[in-house]
Amino acid sequence: MKLATLRRRPEGLPGIGGVARLDRRTTRLAGRINPGDIAIIDHVDLDRVSAEALVAAKPAMVINAQPSISGRFPNLGPAVLVDRGIPLLDNVGSEIFAAVKEGTKIRIDGDTVYVGDAPVARGTGQDHESIAALMTEAKGGLSAQMEAFAVNTSEYMSRDRELLLEGVGIPEARTSFAGKHVVVVVRGYDYQKDLKSLKHYIREFKPVLVGVDGGADALIEAGLKPHLIIGDMDAVSEAALASGAEVIVHAYSDGRAPGLARVQDLGIEAATFRTAGTSEDAAMLLADEHGAALIVAVGTHATLNEFLDKGRAGMASTFLTRLRVGGKLVDASGVTRLYRNRISAAALLLLVVAALIAVVAALAASESGRLYLTDIGHSLDHVLHRIQDLFS
Repeated sequence: MKLATLRRRPEGLPGIGGVARLDRRTTRLAGRINPGDIAIIDHVDLDRVSAEALVAAKPAMVINAQPSISGRFPNLGPAVLVDRGIPLLDNVGSEIFAAVKEGTKIRIDGDTVYVGDAPVARGTGQDHESIAALMTEAKGGLSAQMEAFAVNTSEYMSRDRELLLEGVGIPEARTSFAGKHVVVVVRGYDYQKDLKSLKHYIREFKPVLVGVDGGADALIEAGLKPHLIIGDMDAVSEAALASGAEVIVHAYSDGRAPGLARVQDLGIEAATFRTAGTSEDAAMLLADEHGAALIVAVGTHATLNEFLDKGRAGMASTFLTRLRVGGKLVDASGVTRLYRNRISAAALLLLVVAALIAVVAALAASESGRLYLTDIGHSLDHVLHRIQDLFS
């Protein structure tokens, strides 16, 4: 299938041109893309969160070495790209990572990628119609995906039973959680909208703010300062790490913590949290174990479609973590529906007016007060006459 959108390069050659940016980690790549670059990814079943990160970077086009929709389940990412007018060239093969170097100027004409005049890769252009057809086919894979999800959940429970049931392995934290509200921010689904809607809640309740990897930067962008940062440390900026927040590095089950070296190189002291689960799960388990009264989730997975959209075994840990945290956990959208600022603007105005009436009544009740009110009236008359003189 040919790409529906074609642009002409300044040299007059047909197609879409730009500087190539490559990375096998999509969310990491999104932070390096400049508007107009060509993003080259290696992402089977592109999920919505990764697609939204790409959209925010404003690339001219996205090239995927893998099938963006493999048919295992109906993932949401490809539709996000084409809905926002970003062309998608699919399944060009992993060889493109050897054929194209970072910063190289490339051109895509039809379904072919060129470096100079030489074709280096060929794929399948996706549009609304092709994605809709693939999504329809992928719905047939849901039953198999659900069975795999159940198996992964059982395996994770066997592996991390003590962590889930007894909190064994959850590290100590300098940040105090006991009896407090905690907001856990992931740079995921609708996180910007959720943070904006929570601003009055955060101002009033002053919850502990936990940034999961790039969620720390999301808090800073919203004008907030994270108290604690937890994650792999591959999607959080150095500025966020240097913000003074406590840092806990997510480690694999075997103890490896690749992000720890980066944090230590910055001269920042950090603990590690070993778990096979995701970083957002680690954040919730940490808050729960240390006595949080309420955990508000921003940008995390809440629905079945969102769980399956990631298409990974790690979602089993997310499911079980939510079972453990139980009634403490509430999605940000739920908080905004239930929470109202305790003093509305209208109520505050009414209070001020009532106070003024009470003051005037008190002054009018005494001789000296009546004289004072008379003086105020004369002063106001004088000011009004001066204003009239200016415009007469």
